[in-house]
Amino acid sequence: MSIIRNDAFPKLDNLKRDLDKFFTEFPKYVSQELSGPRVDVYETENEVVASCEIPGIENKEDIYVNVEDNILTISGVINKVHEVKEEELHRRERYQGQFQRTIRLPSPVTDNARAKYKNGVLEVRLTKVQPEPKKGIDIEFN
Repeated sequence: MSIIRNDAFPKLDNLKRDLDKFFTEFPKYVSQELSGPRVDVYETENEVVASCEIPGIENKEDIYVNVEDNILTISGVINKVHEVKEEELHRRERYQGQFQRTIRLPSPVTDNARAKYKNGVLEVRLTKVQPEPKKGIDIEFN
């Protein structure tokens, strides 16, 4: 009787290692998108606009906006605490605490930017870099 080698165990070990790696690294990639404020980014002819839902901001010092190397960073803190005293809390979904979103912009932008916070939405308007008009070369003609 011949012995048949079973190769299933090394394959299961490989599968376990791959699954462990996936579940360890996966939260790093999606946590910011799932836990941070939601952001819409769109372009006009002259601007890149980012609208970010951040309800609960009470002071402009609680929001920080930065653009560097064509990457927009919006960070801050929501300090609003909704205390439940005598009632029994059944669900808490409203976010409080520190947040940060980092978004690569679709077009190059200048340092000229404006930001406005109204009704829980931060709107950041960034002026796009305009291509320089092509200059002709003067021809010396004899």
